[in-house]
Amino acid sequence: MAKFHDVLSQELKSFIEEQKIFFVASATAESRVNVSPKGTDCLRRIDDQTYAYLDLTGSGNETSAHIYADGRLTLMFCSFGEKPQILRLFGRGEIVPLVSERGEQIAPQFNLLPGARQFVMIHVESILTSCGFSIPHFEYTGERELLNEWAGKQGEERLKKYRGQKNLKSIDGLPTHLDSNQYEVVDAS
Repeated sequence: MAKFHDVLSQELKSFIEEQKIFFVASATAESRVNVSPKGTDCLRRIDDQTYAYLDLTGSGNETSAHIYADGRLTLMFCSFGEKPQILRLFGRGEIVPLVSERGEQIAPQFNLLPGARQFVMIHVESILTSCGFSIPHFEYTGERELLNEWAGKQGEERLKKYRGQKNLKSIDGLPTHLDSNQYEVVDAS
């Protein structure tokens, strides 16, 4: 039932575009495994072997820390509709700061939402599909706007303070490599 693919066919690209949610998985040899859901139309295909998503300010920054420490990254797409399927993209991650030459090149492809923190790229090394026969059906009813509303209310200065408190280290103490000079670092001890 599982099948590796050499390339992302048009059918698989279309499958990715149809999904309203995807999951990001990362880890290091010594850290917890982090799995994080993503939505809000934040994923873009950069080329046939590269995808990027707009990473928003959140309660942690595990993926960034794991990419810098280990590099491995997996994106999983899962159909909750009529046609069952699971698609995993395995590859190497790259963090692209919003304010960088590369960030400025890819930013026009995105709707830069309130709280935008960085771009996360995956350079795809292997592609695996599986059946998804046991995945239940769910109906998409719309996006949650709570994170966008929260970030919009914070304003940039409060978001910088929040990132300084919550986003500079992973829960396992690994550095996330956000530029700490941009954030007000507050000792939480």
